[in-house]
Amino acid sequence: MEHVSTLAKGPRKSAERTESGTGPGFLAAAGVLVVLALLAALLFSGAAASRSLGDPGALTRWGLPFAKAANNLGAAGTIGALVFAVVILPRTLGGGRPGRTDSARAEHPAFTRALALASAAAVLWTLGALGVLVFTYSDAAGLPLSSGETFTQGLGSFITDFAAGRAWTITTIVAAVVATLTFGVRSSAGLGVAAVLALLGLLPAALVGHAASGDDHNAAVNSIALHLVGVCLWFGGIIVLAVVGGRLGGSTLPVLKRFSALAGFAFALVFLSGIVNASLRITELSQLSSQWGLLVTFKAVATLLLGGIGWMHRQWVIPQLEDRTGSGGSRLSARRVLWQLVTVELLIMAAVSGVAAALGRTAPPRGEELEPNASPARILTGYDLPPAPTVARWFTEWRPDWLWIAVVLTLATAYVLGMAKLRRRGDRWSALRLACWLTGLLLLTYFTSGAPAVYGMVLFSAHMVDHMALTMVVPLFLVLGSPVTLALKALTPRGDGSRGIREWILVLIHSRFSQLITHPLFAAANFAGSIVIFYYSPLFGFALREHVGHELMITHFLITGYIFVLTMVGTDPLPRRAPFPLRLLLLFATMAFHAFFGVALTGSDSLLQASWFGSMGRDWGPSALEDQAIGGAVTWGIGEVPTLLLAIGVAIMWSRTDARDTRRKDRAADRNNDADLAAYNSMFADLAARDNGGRAAGTPTPTSHSPASRPTPGASE
Repeated sequence: MEHVSTLAKGPRKSAERTESGTGPGFLAAAGVLVVLALLAALLFSGAAASRSLGDPGALTRWGLPFAKAANNLGAAGTIGALVFAVVILPRTLGGGRPGRTDSARAEHPAFTRALALASAAAVLWTLGALGVLVFTYSDAAGLPLSSGETFTQGLGSFITDFAAGRAWTITTIVAAVVATLTFGVRSSAGLGVAAVLALLGLLPAALVGHAASGDDHNAAVNSIALHLVGVCLWFGGIIVLAVVGGRLGGSTLPVLKRFSALAGFAFALVFLSGIVNASLRITELSQLSSQWGLLVTFKAVATLLLGGIGWMHRQWVIPQLEDRTGSGGSRLSARRVLWQLVTVELLIMAAVSGVAAALGRTAPPRGEELEPNASPARILTGYDLPPAPTVARWFTEWRPDWLWIAVVLTLATAYVLGMAKLRRRGDRWSALRLACWLTGLLLLTYFTSGAPAVYGMVLFSAHMVDHMALTMVVPLFLVLGSPVTLALKALTPRGDGSRGIREWILVLIHSRFSQLITHPLFAAANFAGSIVIFYYSPLFGFALREHVGHELMITHFLITGYIFVLTMVGTDPLPRRAPFPLRLLLLFATMAFHAFFGVALTGSDSLLQASWFGSMGRDWGPSALEDQAIGGAVTWGIGEVPTLLLAIGVAIMWSRTDARDTRRKDRAADRNNDADLAAYNSMFADLAARDNGGRAAGTPTPTSHSPASRPTPGASE
């Protein structure tokens, strides 16, 4: 009997072990593996070897890659934990939809542990970024670490006057702010702000280093930024799963399913952006045998292996956990395999993280220096002057903007999947809306990566074509696709206290911020006024000279145009709708404003951003001032036609709304035999009856105020 009892206790203990996640021992092993992989990669590449000239010392040579590894791990852990807390984990025990009563409920232990991880990781991120800042200066200046005046003064100049110093200073500040927020914030909105801020904190690191200093700067920065985001979502998520696994309880399956979808997106982002970035550094297959090429190959193989493990999660583990008809042993086996796979993923990602830190210190095969005989266009824009534009070249000249290509692919895939989900459920969705959405995304790709973007860097007229299309043409098609309505219909509401994409969409729609920016008057003023503020302020020069400014310019024009069109003809939910007469008035006002702005540019004798457009060294096309006049005409023409189409659309919607209201009233009248009209007529009949009844009663009783009560002269006589 004792033997049977022992056997019976065995599975229960095993179940307890599988519920405990990966355990602290494996987390420590992962940390050790990061160090070992980093040491091996540094020894293999020789990146930490002493230099004959300007050697900063062994502490800097070895400390810089270790500081970068700490920075990377801290960023991944912070972002992963915040994303889990914001969109994956239930916030409170007991389930239910999130709301104002959350503060009265007990906090879910997995949520609590995730925020503790976020705080610890953010502190590590801050210290790692600070270490990278100091070690980078020591390495660049060739000075060993010191507290002397020469070193500290040089470090101060490095922080204020050099791009790398400013970038790592910003990263340190952002990490410190995020760490502060994770200690003091518990609301979903506050944590959402912290997560967005943490993701933005990855950008400065993408702007410096090998990725930013080589050829095709824009493509390199975009690809490495996307790569960092994907790594932090993926690796950070695995770290969170390992930490909170023992606290998930009954939430294990929904959390795993949500992270599986996020990990699939992150895998595609990491692998594809890695290919793009590697292709910018490796121009020949023989370069794959270089030290940099071999390290990149190791990362690629490890990424594919991790993708295969993720596929096993989706194809075997999750279905086994979902199968309620299966035996308890099969589900127990699935749970055991789940945490074993998570442990393997954690260890592989730790090794890759160490190699990645060493890769940043290894010189790529392709040179990074600007050619001494570079043309003015290449010095200014980073690219050679394109050939003279022709009709054919407006369709054949391309320079991929990988950030917007990734956005387009993500939005197109999400829309198609949402539409397919509706149709599987038996609901209908207009194919015309799908066509409008895909057309808008194709146009967005063309105007961010095609000829308008290429020539927009050297010609003001092409820039205005790009601008007006992004703010007037592309948003029109996107709004007609009604993506928010599709998302609200396709996404399933959550009932476990977590907030998914659907819940966050509803929060944003009903927020005060949304009420402000979607107010018809604000949307119109922002749409029309931002064009003057942008072009007649230093913002225009910032967008031309800085890659971040360029991407922010595209984002701003696209969003302002989308919101304006949405308030005019959109069908997606909004906090308020303007009456149709006000919509037409705002449209005609913006038409007049665009016409005024275009005429002002056409007749101007001063060149906007003369140091840019007047210094390209073009040997083709009109002069810079003549081209600016053409740009003014383009602004006028492209701005008027879409606005006129919007006005026609508003008029049609007005007419249809009136016709629909009339039909509704007619149907109501048919149901109640014109009760409203009968009541209306009865009211007037009652008034008429009162009036006629008063007159039929004879002359009014004489009073002191009536003519009959007054004495007639001579009557007494």
